[in-house]
Amino acid sequence: MAINFHAEKNRFSYARRLVDVSWTAMIEKLVEVRGTDAVDIGCGGGIYTRTLAHLGAERVTGIDFSSEMLKGARSQTDGYPQISYLSGHALATGLSDRSADLVLQRALTHHLQDEQLLDCFAEAHRILRPAGVLLVQNRTPEDCLLPGSETHLRGYFFELYPRLVEREVGRRHKSELMIDSLRAAGFSVVEEHQLWETRKVYPDLEELAVDLLTRSGRSILHELSDPELQELVAHIQDRLLQIGVQEVWEQDRWTIWKAVKGDSSQGAV
Repeated sequence: MAINFHAEKNRFSYARRLVDVSWTAMIEKLVEVRGTDAVDIGCGGGIYTRTLAHLGAERVTGIDFSSEMLKGARSQTDGYPQISYLSGHALATGLSDRSADLVLQRALTHHLQDEQLLDCFAEAHRILRPAGVLLVQNRTPEDCLLPGSETHLRGYFFELYPRLVEREVGRRHKSELMIDSLRAAGFSVVEEHQLWETRKVYPDLEELAVDLLTRSGRSILHELSDPELQELVAHIQDRLLQIGVQEVWEQDRWTIWKAVKGDSSQGAV
């Protein structure tokens, strides 16, 4: 059964993980965050909202459609006066025109149908100031199908349960469509970058097992029954023991699209 983002029990599923330096280094390479008005659309538990604040954003607004996710986010951001949260949708944020310098949409677009991408990106374009930057991070079908390894554990999910492939790939958009939609929304410059983001480091296989069994931060695992999940954990542990892994550096492969809003003289909408 798919994860219910509105359920109280899932409030902290995307709220308590720390962001790795592999992500912050990539973001600092792509855009200057310090001093910006930043918006995190689809912020979930605010993990990356907080990180934008740590990177020096002057103001950060986290937007999500789930009141429970926002409750989890707010509970984790006491002492962050520059952060605020709003209930909203990627297609209708409720923010003013030209009110942001930077918009982040991380792990958002796979919740949208192909035909909704243009509206999603057009909304980001609307709230950005001229020369503002939109960063879209998600997995392409190619990112999803990489084999399992000592760092890429998701590959083992699909190795054991091939039925998950259709579910996972079916909700991911091809890069060509992402780029075409960004350009159609009015962005004048679009770049594509690949990122291996370290999700978490586990000192041993037992701690990895505990984390996997909670399904925390991994919506695809909500497609499995409890017995199936236990079987998957045993399968991953067996694979890692075969190659002599004890400490686990879990990484996920992502694609990041950087889109820049041109000024009015360039014809951007």
